[in-house]
Amino acid sequence: MPTERNHLKIFDEFREFIARGNVVDLAVGVIIGGAFGKIVTSLVDQVIMPPIGLALGRVDFSELKIMLQPADPVRKLAAVSINYGSFINTIIQFVIVAVVVFLMVKLINSIRRQEAAAPTQPPAPTPIETLLTEIRDLLARPSAP
Repeated sequence: MPTERNHLKIFDEFREFIARGNVVDLAVGVIIGGAFGKIVTSLVDQVIMPPIGLALGRVDFSELKIMLQPADPVRKLAAVSINYGSFINTIIQFVIVAVVVFLMVKLINSIRRQEAAAPTQPPAPTPIETLLTEIRDLLARPSAP
């Protein structure tokens, strides 16, 4: 039987889970990805496919389908069709998204390689290290008679 203490523990664990940076980053990525998907859909449907359809003899890809059963208003049956034109649009959208993601990953990897290859300078000595170095150097000098 759940108690109030268990509920508070679960709530605390959930709050800790949400507060992690990875969850917030994932949420931002999903939101941006959804918006990017809408942009790509618009690009394909309204910019890329109309000229392709025109070049292929005024074909509207979104209307391409194989009719399996026409609509029957008497029996109140909807038309049944295989909408392969919409499928072609979706494949083109996927290819565009895949290319963009590939280019982004390639760019990020290139930046990481440049950062890894860049020579790093050792950090400057702290004041204590500088003082100890001076003391060591003084002790290493031959003493005057």
